[in-house]
Amino acid sequence: MSGKGKLDKNNKYDRQLRLWGDHGQSALEQARVCLINATATGTEILKNLILPGTGSFTIVDGNKVSGEDVGNNFFLTSDCIGKSRAKVATELLSELNDDVSGNYMEETPESLLTTNPGFFGNFTLVIATNLCERTLLQLDALLWEKNVPLLVCRCYGFVGYMRLVVKEHTGEYTETQSSLKLTESHPDSAHEDLRLDRPFDGLVKYCDSLDLDSMDKKDHSHTPWLVVIYKYLQKWKESHNNEAPKNYKEKKEFKEFIREGIRKNEDGVPEEEENFDEAIKSVNTALVPTRIPSEASSLFEDPCCTNLTAGSKPFWILLRAVKDFTQKEGNGALPLRGTIPDMTADSKRYIELQNVYREQAARDVTVISHGVQELLQQIGKESCISEDDVKTFCKHAAFVRVLRCRRLHEEYNPKTANTQEIGSCVEDEENDLVFYILLRAVDRFYEEYSRYPGWYDDQVEPDVHKLKSILMKLLQEWSIPPTIKDDYVHEMCRYGASELHTVSAFIGGTAAQEAIKVITGQFVPINNTFIYNAMKQTSVTVKL
Repeated sequence: MSGKGKLDKNNKYDRQLRLWGDHGQSALEQARVCLINATATGTEILKNLILPGTGSFTIVDGNKVSGEDVGNNFFLTSDCIGKSRAKVATELLSELNDDVSGNYMEETPESLLTTNPGFFGNFTLVIATNLCERTLLQLDALLWEKNVPLLVCRCYGFVGYMRLVVKEHTGEYTETQSSLKLTESHPDSAHEDLRLDRPFDGLVKYCDSLDLDSMDKKDHSHTPWLVVIYKYLQKWKESHNNEAPKNYKEKKEFKEFIREGIRKNEDGVPEEEENFDEAIKSVNTALVPTRIPSEASSLFEDPCCTNLTAGSKPFWILLRAVKDFTQKEGNGALPLRGTIPDMTADSKRYIELQNVYREQAARDVTVISHGVQELLQQIGKESCISEDDVKTFCKHAAFVRVLRCRRLHEEYNPKTANTQEIGSCVEDEENDLVFYILLRAVDRFYEEYSRYPGWYDDQVEPDVHKLKSILMKLLQEWSIPPTIKDDYVHEMCRYGASELHTVSAFIGGTAAQEAIKVITGQFVPINNTFIYNAMKQTSVTVKL
């Protein structure tokens, strides 16, 4: 790509690049997404994937556009009635972004699963909307074997549903990618990695080079608060058996100790020194002991990390190299993140302090890079991990997550179903998980009657009794008390499997968000079921 073309693309995708970076955008642009059924929900999902630049999409849909489609699907118009829904939706969606390639198959998923099942294995992600239970389980079995993530979505009246099925979400590497995709959790409230409890040589040398007592007024008030805490921490340790403040009482005393260091004017009134105020406010977080998070520790003991083979994913090789680092050079700590928070300081000293952390982080990356290459040689695998990959992994080492979802077959099998979680909602009338049970019941209804309850207006009342009977049998299979209110059953029949555009739009945005997490390998996807109640505008995420 030319320099101008790259600049234009950076401008076009500026906001999202700030969220998931160049490597996330690269993964998105190389992704191949398959949408099964161009329903209102399906097209809303694709819209939200096409706009940020997903590489290509393919719609699989053997239906013709109906009047009902036109009534609830923003991307279909009345002059489309009778035409291929896959073709029309593809043409209209493709207009949203010239960077994205759109294709379609005028065939039902049931037919493709029979005649060409390998077709679905060619995608980065498959999104299925409004599939019956039988077809869904067929697709689940196929994609699980192919290791292709599946995102199941549906809107049923005022109920929205999502289910993510991914065997192992750690990120993958291909030769066409510019960087490795990682499971970066992007935590909202992570402690800064400052190492004040175990300062590294570069930090010690830099802080010791500064003398607060001999500084003039300006320099004293513009010394980074991190240095201030370090200085007073050393003084504190001298009179406390070389121990840092640990409990609330000691930290309170330490804060007062720092406060006494604020310079006073000729009248004995403390000067305004914002850096000291910041230091006092930062004591609790700055003195959090450096430790390896429990999630990372548990992954260190995962068989995929301890038993590397030539078939191991780069994620596990990187994680093993980090583990080895923590046990040797890191002395029980992860590689330094290399970042510091913003703080009141003059530019010179802030940049100097920033460089101290960056240089130590770079040294850790170098050590781990050597470790990665040694591991690759040991398992006889060609080098597939770049220096940038190692750098990115080290920066997020404290936040890596591995997501392993259950198969739909396990969830739908009464012997392996999570009946304890499902049953808990029966006891709580306000729990939105009750709609999961009702959706399972309407799927059973469809299997028995080849239509959904309340599909025809004159069948709503008769279908209430039929659906309730099916619901009771389902609850009996799960050994759950039959205490779901009749009002819920009646409401599901009244919906008649209708899709409301407002609900579809909400699920479309939420599902696209989860799809991007899976594609880019960033943030933490749902595990594994999401239910949305549009009547109350509430939702629940549960592992089933």
